[in-house]
Amino acid sequence: MKIGAQDAGTFLARLTRLDPGAVVRLKGGGEHVTLWAKLPWSVLVSRTVEGAGPEDATVSAADLLAELGRGGETLPGRRDQQWRWPLPPSGARVVETVPAAEVYRIAAAAAGTLRAASTEGVGGRAVGQRALRDALLDHVAILVTDGESRVEVPQRLIQAVVRMGFLGRLAPTATEVVPVQVGEVRVQAIGRWVGLAAPYGMAWLLPVSQFAVRPAAAHTNG
Repeated sequence: MKIGAQDAGTFLARLTRLDPGAVVRLKGGGEHVTLWAKLPWSVLVSRTVEGAGPEDATVSAADLLAELGRGGETLPGRRDQQWRWPLPPSGARVVETVPAAEVYRIAAAAAGTLRAASTEGVGGRAVGQRALRDALLDHVAILVTDGESRVEVPQRLIQAVVRMGFLGRLAPTATEVVPVQVGEVRVQAIGRWVGLAAPYGMAWLLPVSQFAVRPAAAHTNG
């Protein structure tokens, strides 16, 4: 195994901060390896890096991060049985593009709403932190109608690309914090999957009714 330690390390460091026990699925081919992981709020994230890796293997994200950190090239112990989620199929269509700065603004506004509701309540009534978080994550942040279908982008996806650092480095301005790099985020869809393709990674969501956890003897879902 020999993969881009800096790019993969950035992905793994962000992932393990959000979920110390996360597993990461590596799918290699040619001169690139794609790292896949599931965030605690049921969003799949991925980043493709240069290098040669296993054709398809799941390992501990923390173990892989440690291996890369010491300059090693040994694949950590496999945990294929712990990967239980389908991957989106190829061939997604782009239905809209959104400036990266706007995506960050939406995420920041949601964080502000959560802080205010946690402190002041909703309509003068106290609401549990988890209930607030779940309601906020399910809120449709971007709605796209392209003549063929209606595509809803919930806050879950917005938070995924921001908190995984997929928008790139951030810098403060006089009034806000925005991505340093000028770029766009593509809203994509295929079947019931909805995704955001950001400059440094992708996030995908499948409706909860289809995102079932299931035991798997082997990788058969994508």
